[in-house]
Amino acid sequence: MSNPKSMIRLRMSQADAHYGGNLVDGARMLQLFGDVATELLIIQDGDEGLFCAYDNVEFLNPVYAGDYIEAVGEITHVGNSSRKMTFEARKVIKPRPDISDSAADVLAEPIVVCRATGTCVVPVKCQRNK
Repeated sequence: MSNPKSMIRLRMSQADAHYGGNLVDGARMLQLFGDVATELLIIQDGDEGLFCAYDNVEFLNPVYAGDYIEAVGEITHVGNSSRKMTFEARKVIKPRPDISDSAADVLAEPIVVCRATGTCVVPVKCQRNK
């Protein structure tokens, strides 16, 4: 099997805003990466597996309520039960309250807001896609 890839895209809501100025907590990006990792494990192994650890996390740009975030991931190494993965979250649409309450722009170039690497495990007895 080639390196499985996954992508989800969603809008950050007012409920995601955790700090002043509608700033979204960085942990929300890690939650998205967890969802991407789960899909990757299902594609690879037919099982949700378990997220063991992040090796590295970089928060690179702020995320605000109303931003559309695209979270992508890829399995980069498959061991007996471990799967190493890379993740990236990108802002692809941002609101434009300076124009009107409902204005937004699709960004010509996505803005990378977070990158991470991590390891997940699927016990051998749970692997179905061999």
